[in-house]
Amino acid sequence: MLATALVILAAAPPLALLMVAAVPTAVANRRPFRIGTVVTGLTAASLVAAGAAAGLLVATGPVDQPLLEAPAPLPVNLGIYFDALTAVMFLLISAVGLVIARFAISSLAGEAGQGRFFKWLAFTVGSVLIMVVSRNLLMFTAAWMLTSLGLHQLLLQYPDRPWAIWAARKKFLVSRLGDAFLLAALALTFWCFGSSDYATVFAQANDLDAQGLGWWGTAIGLCFVVGAMTKSAQVPFHSWLPDTMEAPTPVSALMHAGIINAGGFLVIRLSPLISLSHLSLDLLAAIGAITALFGGIVMLTQTSIKRALAFSTIAQMGFMMLQCGLGAYSAALLHIVAHSAYKAHAFLASGSVLDAAARVKTDARPALSGAAALALLPVAVAVAGGICLTAFAAAGISPTKKPGLIVLGPVLGIALTTLVWQGFMSGKLRIVAMGVAAAAGVAAAYAAGVVGFDRVLAASSVARTVPPPSAVDMVVAGIVVAGFAGVFALQAAAPLFARLSVVRAFHVHAANGFYLDIPARQLTARFWGLSTPVP
Repeated sequence: MLATALVILAAAPPLALLMVAAVPTAVANRRPFRIGTVVTGLTAASLVAAGAAAGLLVATGPVDQPLLEAPAPLPVNLGIYFDALTAVMFLLISAVGLVIARFAISSLAGEAGQGRFFKWLAFTVGSVLIMVVSRNLLMFTAAWMLTSLGLHQLLLQYPDRPWAIWAARKKFLVSRLGDAFLLAALALTFWCFGSSDYATVFAQANDLDAQGLGWWGTAIGLCFVVGAMTKSAQVPFHSWLPDTMEAPTPVSALMHAGIINAGGFLVIRLSPLISLSHLSLDLLAAIGAITALFGGIVMLTQTSIKRALAFSTIAQMGFMMLQCGLGAYSAALLHIVAHSAYKAHAFLASGSVLDAAARVKTDARPALSGAAALALLPVAVAVAGGICLTAFAAAGISPTKKPGLIVLGPVLGIALTTLVWQGFMSGKLRIVAMGVAAAAGVAAAYAAGVVGFDRVLAASSVARTVPPPSAVDMVVAGIVVAGFAGVFALQAAAPLFARLSVVRAFHVHAANGFYLDIPARQLTARFWGLSTPVP
């Protein structure tokens, strides 16, 4: 009885949201407030249902329930797979959808296409929810494609803006590439395991090692990884994301706080398969590290608030993929949840940034600068490192149990160094204490989050054991830590050397994304029959 109730709670919200898409666009545009209210109510109901389903999960345990099965020999079935990972993502997506729907009622008020926006918002959120609760790869792949369709329609919300159309076309091509790799992975998985159902595939995968599948396992892992890279804007498939800023702000929030996480969810959900291939994990770690460093550098040079946030998302997704490549799936899931909450707020509040900046005192400058500030940097590094080690030790986290900490620990220490160092530069004891306290709070929250999500994933179907780090992993780890340290040093030293010609030239190249988007623009122009890559 409880399992049936859980299945109903998981299936009803996405189906109800998809039904909204059946409303004709003309009707939706004539009743924008009404359809907006309906979508807001459905997302609120989805959030309530997600909470109730999570509560039932504690009592029932994971549920794998087929609902519709095609007659033999067709290997097609639809159903619900609800475990702890599903519960977390169901709650997150419902909450993000509710916030965006409520915001859009006022932010798009009076626009001719507001009803159309809510129609496709409901379709997209419903598709993502189906992807999360899918019980097999076939459902997952279909929902993945439906999500791309919904997002494409949302990106076309302003058809009179040439750059919006251009960005939607570029995203269309990247999405089709991702679909092709996902379909290939689906076909290979069915060929090797005789099923696409999670329960069957994961049970067999847990009894295998990399040699058990041979090159088939590597091919499956690589196809899933490349598919995830296209959805989560990893280099070299990243250039579509910053170009979608012509879309309405709620669409940007939905992309950056919701849909962009689909790649990470794919890797975490299918980690029992992907973990069979060390090459797939190495590729994830390497591309994730490159993307994180690239996005972090370019973000610092952007003058547009929304483009800066877009490159910030690219960097964050890169770091999340790096965590997955290192086998730190619990840290990656924590990253998804935290980044979604932060980025939804950042985009929805982006219009108030200038007002907030105007209220900041212009004379609030550090008391120390130049050589004096640099002299305190080693002290800040030592304090931040000590805070990290203390937090991890208190939480019982060690590199032997979590090899990913070889990278994640130093990177967290570098991030906390900024908080501590800024406090030191103030020259005021109270602010120094606040900086150290803030760093300690962040470290403690991160350690607690990793432990908490460890328990979440322990109750789900994802890989519970992490393969020992290979020589490639150690090399990647060293490069990543050195890269993050270099970015921090570059940011810290930039004010001292801003007038040097080499620094100015580097700034120009970084502001243009090191021109990595030119091939994508040329390919888009050629595919759509345009004479120039710029609309």
